[in-house]
Amino acid sequence: MQKEERRRECDRSTWHEMRAPVAFRKPGRTLAVAVLAGALLAAAGAVWWRFGRAVPVAVVEAAQGRVMLRVLGPATLQARVPVTLAARITATVKEVRVDVGDVVRRGQVVALLDDRDLAARRGVVGGQQVALARNVSAAAAGVAKGQADLELARSRQQRDAELLRTGFVSQAVLDASNAALQAAAANLDNARAAQAAREAEVQALVQEGRYADTVLSFTRIAAPIDGVVVARQAEAGATVMPGTALLRLVDPATLWMAMRVDESVVGRVQVGQPASIRMRSGETVTGKVARIARQSDAATRELEVHVAFDTPPQRFAIDQEAEIAVATGEAQGVVVPAAALTRDRQGRQGVLVVAGSRTEFRPVQLGPGDGERVLVEGNGLAGGERVVAHPEGVKAGARVQPLPMAASGASR
Repeated sequence: MQKEERRRECDRSTWHEMRAPVAFRKPGRTLAVAVLAGALLAAAGAVWWRFGRAVPVAVVEAAQGRVMLRVLGPATLQARVPVTLAARITATVKEVRVDVGDVVRRGQVVALLDDRDLAARRGVVGGQQVALARNVSAAAAGVAKGQADLELARSRQQRDAELLRTGFVSQAVLDASNAALQAAAANLDNARAAQAAREAEVQALVQEGRYADTVLSFTRIAAPIDGVVVARQAEAGATVMPGTALLRLVDPATLWMAMRVDESVVGRVQVGQPASIRMRSGETVTGKVARIARQSDAATRELEVHVAFDTPPQRFAIDQEAEIAVATGEAQGVVVPAAALTRDRQGRQGVLVVAGSRTEFRPVQLGPGDGERVLVEGNGLAGGERVVAHPEGVKAGARVQPLPMAASGASR
């Protein structure tokens, strides 16, 4: 009986297990099967996503065209002839009449220095000139007296000589007349020398007066050119010495850009070539190459190329930075957008060519470019082939769906 009961109980449990849902029959085996099936489905999806799905990409056609050759470089704004107004004497600044940004004209007084001591010295020189002028007049009178005395002595000598021949006077009288004549001549020479000395003193004092006037004029600082004040370096009340800078001026007509160009490309730059100047303020102006330096920087291996403005900017600042592109000619060949360039795992430069429905990496040798487009040299790419316009995220060998072709602009 016990065996029969156990058999019936086993049959009932087997019947209930067969009637139970699959998920409750054997949990361990069912979960493993579900995980494996999910992994297989995910792998299949990933394979389809990578190799079966066509990725839409924009393409562009490589075509024959011209690329404008440009030499690019940073630059700073400079003045060809900057003028620094400095003190030439030791004095106190009395007044500064202009400020940074003011426009000044040639000869305009822009600053004054204290001139009281120099004016007093000039007054002393003036008094000395008056006194010396009177001394010159006295010396001239002495010369006139000497001439009169000489004429009188000469007349007496002639008369005594005539009387000696007639026997009316002795030889001693004639000798006295001759001596008086010589003394009168000597006195005249002495008077003339004294007059010459006084006149020389007058000339020396005139020069001293001019020097005093010149030094006095140094207290009035005038602009030597038409220009704009770019720096104010002294204020009223400051004591300055010879060489102390007061103001700095520049003529806007002499402004240019000092561009730094690498030695490897400076040979393509020529005087007169047009240039585009993009200021950091966003303003873009035009200019031309005005001068090419003949000395290279030993550290950076760069030369300075000076680019003059066609029309100077209205607002400027010395040492303001800019980017300059000098047009040095053009080159012709197969052209692609610079954005279409990419690299493979070996680091080679190339493009993704669309062949059929898949991409193919094509290494290319690049020529000059203008920043937007680049010339492909050699036989790496033929005109008419389609390349991926923006290869970021697109792999070689990927299946792609080309979007409507973008204009390459290669015929510019």
